[in-house]
Amino acid sequence: MNIEFTKMHGLGNDFIVIDNMNGQVNLTKEQISFLCDRHMGVGADGVILVEAKEGVDSTGSPRADCFMNYINADGSKAQMCGNGVRCVAKFLQQTLPQEKQKDIFRVATRSGVKEIQCHEDETYSVNMGKVTFEGADYVGGNTELEGLTLHFVSMGNPFAVSFVDKISDYDFKILGPKIENNKIFPNKMNFELVEEKNKNEFNVRVWERGCGETMACGTGACAIYALSKKLNKIGDELIINFPGGKLFLSSNKDETIMMRGPAQGVYSGFVEVL
Repeated sequence: MNIEFTKMHGLGNDFIVIDNMNGQVNLTKEQISFLCDRHMGVGADGVILVEAKEGVDSTGSPRADCFMNYINADGSKAQMCGNGVRCVAKFLQQTLPQEKQKDIFRVATRSGVKEIQCHEDETYSVNMGKVTFEGADYVGGNTELEGLTLHFVSMGNPFAVSFVDKISDYDFKILGPKIENNKIFPNKMNFELVEEKNKNEFNVRVWERGCGETMACGTGACAIYALSKKLNKIGDELIINFPGGKLFLSSNKDETIMMRGPAQGVYSGFVEVL
């Protein structure tokens, strides 16, 4: 099977994006893992199938312009990906005919429809919705694990977040998989270390279940923002520095979280998938 794809990234969190509006691309876990392999395949943190989304709202308008079928590098399905959904908006800008171009796209995900505003500076603002501090993936409150105090929050994807004095004091590549695969998490766990640079800016490293350390994580940034607001660590706005760059967080009056950041196309091509 010869597949056309576009390699994209949001702050280095990279994806293989495939137009599957006709529904003809069906990939196995093994094929996803092959595509994401950085030595044998294209290489990415995950695959995004941009698919058709049926249904209309009360005004007769489509509920969403497409469905983001996001699959991690290990073949597991993700509820949501903040960097990925920005890339989908960029992909729609690049591929839709002129008469279908717009400044705001609505993209359906496994955690609901997300609205993405496209800005002239080639950044994208996403209404990420609200967080929850309770969920089936973890117990409420805090947990002590691997010498860290873990706080739990979910943006559709669950996160264990630990605030530390210096991220560099920890061997993140050893700590990450230990937290992800700990037996107390029935569906594995995303994990973040957070270092306060000042009251308006944090440094972060993130370990994502299903793909390991990534250069940035949009849902993870929102999780940190909401948790920090709950713990009275910040004001209304926050800059989060990931290894791949900055994300900008704020909130609306209804407590939904706004995330702004870039999305970049790298190259397009064809790959043979057996």
